[in-house]
Amino acid sequence: MSIETLKALANEIQNASLINLAEQATGSTFTGGGWTVNTSRHYVTPEIDAALLEHADQIGLSGAIDDLFGAAIVNPSEQRAALHWALRLPPESDLTQSEHDTTVRALEKAKSLVDSGDFSAIVHIGIGGSDFGPRLYADAFADKQLDGVELRFCANVDPLDLDLALRGLTPERTLIIGISKSFGTEETLYNLGRARSWLEAALGAERAAAHLLLVTANPERATAWLDGTPATTLGMPISVGGRYSIWSAASVAVMASFGPETFKDFLAGAADMDRHVKSSPIETNLAARLALLDFWNTSFMGFGARAVLAYSRRLRMLPTYLQQLEMESNGKSVGPTGREAPLLTAPLLWGGEGSVGQHSYHQWLHQGTHIVPAEFILAPGSHSDADGAEALTAHALAQAEVLANGRTLAEVQSEEPDLEPHVAKQKVHPGGRPSSFLSTDELTPKTLGALIALYEHRTYLAGVLWEINSFDQWGVERGKTMATRLKPALRGETPADDASTQRLIEQIK
Repeated sequence: MSIETLKALANEIQNASLINLAEQATGSTFTGGGWTVNTSRHYVTPEIDAALLEHADQIGLSGAIDDLFGAAIVNPSEQRAALHWALRLPPESDLTQSEHDTTVRALEKAKSLVDSGDFSAIVHIGIGGSDFGPRLYADAFADKQLDGVELRFCANVDPLDLDLALRGLTPERTLIIGISKSFGTEETLYNLGRARSWLEAALGAERAAAHLLLVTANPERATAWLDGTPATTLGMPISVGGRYSIWSAASVAVMASFGPETFKDFLAGAADMDRHVKSSPIETNLAARLALLDFWNTSFMGFGARAVLAYSRRLRMLPTYLQQLEMESNGKSVGPTGREAPLLTAPLLWGGEGSVGQHSYHQWLHQGTHIVPAEFILAPGSHSDADGAEALTAHALAQAEVLANGRTLAEVQSEEPDLEPHVAKQKVHPGGRPSSFLSTDELTPKTLGALIALYEHRTYLAGVLWEINSFDQWGVERGKTMATRLKPALRGETPADDASTQRLIEQIK
């Protein structure tokens, strides 16, 4: 199916009724890994659906799935496979990967930390993918944390972040865990250096080293950082990018703070989703279906953003996690061959916690001038109170319905006949806002694992459709390089190369 044909179909459906489209939608509910996904409220007809599936076949989406799980090179920029899925292979798997072994060793280390009882506090220091994933997990299951261990996080180079992370802790009972794949990440090394000095001031250099656990793919550099003192390290596979590292030793802090068995459930849920994505045809494949929707909504319908609305206390940090996963992976305009992407690529992703967001930005979603597809995720954190779970569900369903169906002037006047005309008009909701609805009975470590794996696969497949490489991040690297170059200018040693930057430096000083 040609791009021009898809563009023509998009033009034809721009003014269609979303109510009618949803009523006529068939085959728009899909299941896998403990999740159910409904995509009926989108600007998609059976003809468009068939065209998208035909395009998926032409571009080789099924082959892309085979390549990923076959350990083929899917990251051509670095000539690497992407083996994050191998980290969560079940123990009985016939496929042995060194990547999986690193997770096994991390779980063993976490168990030894729990069993020893040597530490009453763990401070996790990392940034980006080395921070977002463990922080999401810790916040999601805060009620399940083991007694006797306090877990804190530090990522920002603002000195206050580490000050707060160490505040009130006792060095003798504190374990500092530093996460850096290259062991060259500036922000992480800055905070690790300060934390190391804090330990050494109380314990001395030799004892302090025993309170440091370094997770890296470069143990030699970690040992050099400790001035030759052998560092206690756990490995990070070079074939796993930071934003896909939640399954790895990068999560050893939460493995220890919440128990290795709980984390194994998390891995098992991801493995369930892997099996679904690997074995399901594109027509019923959750990841492929959502990737095709992203492709359609962004590249043809022209929707430049997507709102993730997590109706779950446990998922309140999910939009932040997904921002890195999706926008760092697919926020690109040039493919691996140097060819410009033929279409608009990844949209802005943002969102928050339902029903909290209903009292802030939902007003903009309902009656603003921009149409933003929404993604509702209904996953109660608890059924301890039936009324609360029912209210959460009712709010999610109501918001999706009003976004799609709106409220006409006739409906307003019928329901509130005494309103002045100008007031009645202000209560009109235009509707026509598309949405997907993802649901599971309860958010557990297992269903969270499945959900994150689903988003990983969706992101990769969307990148295939957009003809870009989801596994490099040159935009991130450039910013780091420029920050290093500007430090002498901030110290007044040399002027900045850019005149505007130099004026900003003078303003700051």
